[in-house]
Amino acid sequence: MINRRTTRVVSVRGVPLGGGYPIAIQSMCNTPAHDVDATLAQVERLAAAGCAIVRLAVPDMEAVGAFRAVRDKTSVPLVADVHFDYRLAVAAIEAGADKVRINPGNIRGADRVRAVIGAARTAGVPIRIGVNSGSLEKHLLEKHGAPTPAALAESALSWVSFFEDEGFGDIIVSIKSSGVLTAIAACREFAARCDIPQHIGITEAGTVRSGAVRSAVGLGALLLEGIGDTLRVSLSGDPVEEMYVAKEILKSLGLMGGPTVIACPTCGRTQVDVAGVARQVEEMAAGITDDMKIAVMGCVVNGPGEAREADLGIAGGRGEWLIFVRGEPLRKVPEAEVLEELRREMFAQK
Repeated sequence: MINRRTTRVVSVRGVPLGGGYPIAIQSMCNTPAHDVDATLAQVERLAAAGCAIVRLAVPDMEAVGAFRAVRDKTSVPLVADVHFDYRLAVAAIEAGADKVRINPGNIRGADRVRAVIGAARTAGVPIRIGVNSGSLEKHLLEKHGAPTPAALAESALSWVSFFEDEGFGDIIVSIKSSGVLTAIAACREFAARCDIPQHIGITEAGTVRSGAVRSAVGLGALLLEGIGDTLRVSLSGDPVEEMYVAKEILKSLGLMGGPTVIACPTCGRTQVDVAGVARQVEEMAAGITDDMKIAVMGCVVNGPGEAREADLGIAGGRGEWLIFVRGEPLRKVPEAEVLEELRREMFAQK
């Protein structure tokens, strides 16, 4: 059982972050910032895949108009992602952003940050304070010599103090680095010193394959310590892929319910396409919300025993598959019928 860190609660269009609420999965659209139709379509695909909050880049005033158009056509919580120009953050809030993400270190100027705080206070929306290795304040780089964990945590904590001195506590903090160990250490240090909800992630993690591994290591380590109230798995590619990786990380730690598909690694005795069938089973299971462990095994003889803790499973041999429930054989079915028979049993077991 993981003991979650106790934090204040911040709400993003009805999605509560912190306070022990379920960890919300986030992602970010990679469609052109001015293409309303493409962005809206990706927002809806992300939501259908399990994304609770979607972030949109707002690089210029034209993008503010596009943000407003998307906001008007979806109920999905939307975050405006702004760098450098505080006026874009203010305009995005006025355009209906449910949260704004800024990196105060590159806004350059306390009065400009105050302007964003004022707009957010008026609109009643939270601000995510972003701190990362690539845009750390110059004085902290000079002090620490590099974007070290201590430097990143110090930046985040100083901005938290600034916001709270302004009477604004509706904030979330993200401290990110492409270095897994740096991100873990910085988030850990920050968590020990305040009660602000944390958005966690490994930035610039990489491709779907390498980025999934780095994210699982970094996020898994933090989540095991109870750190993290919302997260993003940052992958180069279709952001919908981020949903699947994020959900598997959370399910593997018991922090999210739903179906889990396990599959044997296969060996020289295997006579069926375990990998191909397992992928199809994962797609079928996506329609189930109940907790369920489903096993796809490549050996009729040993498969049921090896997957005894699974609620439901199939084990394949030449031309046929055995359906089993909690390790006990149920019936054999021809290879051509196994997926349909498994689907029937999956929904019967719910």
